Amino acid sequence: MPSPGLLRRLWRAFVRLVVATVVLSLAALAVVLLSQLNARTFSLRVDDGKLVVLKGKLMPTGAEPWRPTDAALADAYAPIDLKGTQVPGLLGGKFDDRDSLDRALFTALEQLARPRVATDDPRALEEGAACLRRARLLKGLTDEQLATLRKLETDVAYYLARTQLEESLARVEEALAQLKLATQTDSRHQREASQMLLTVEPPAKALSSSLRTAVHQLSAPPEQAPAPVASPDAGTP
Repeated sequence: MPSPGLLRRLWRAFVRLVVATVVLSLAALAVVLLSQLNARTFSLRVDDGKLVVLKGKLMPTGAEPWRPTDAALADAYAPIDLKGTQVPGLLGGKFDDRDSLDRALFTALEQLARPRVATDDPRALEEGAACLRRARLLKGLTDEQLATLRKLETDVAYYLARTQLEESLARVEEALAQLKLATQTDSRHQREASQMLLTVEPPAKALSSSLRTAVHQLSAPPEQAPAPVASPDAGTP
């Protein structure tokens, strides 16, 4: 029969083994939980002048650039060219979900878009419109941010409409030119092209005229009337 001293030593060894097993199990569980939490977090970083979305790794710490496989998500969370704009308030923190990430990204996009949609420079307006289109892809915006986005879209809507009218005018005129070319060549579609041209040319020309008026006359800034010239005799008694 084992001596009492041996039994006590065996018992203490067993207790130590159980305690070590419990501690290691809890440590492993903590690592797993921390890894899962970290994998659900997002952060932002500026690389080469672009705002990049980082997603936590499946590790207790660490993150890497997020490259979603879904095309819609890839468009929404692609790097944003800051064009020299500073966004210090968005860097260094973590976002626990995509909604909070979306709200932070909107802040950057609004900061980029607002001065651009307030100008008359076509290039700047197009850049601002691109920022607004990008912001529209974000699904986690607050009601206040959505209202701000709608207001900015309203500010740029006239420019977008004018651009689309210009594109439509060019396409209509190009289509008529191609049809006329097809009727003048000995091709297998000459007859169909002639019939199509007879049908569409009158309304197409009318449409082109309306588009040209809208683009080049109605959208032009109003001319200021010349200041009245004072009569040489004005004020002479």
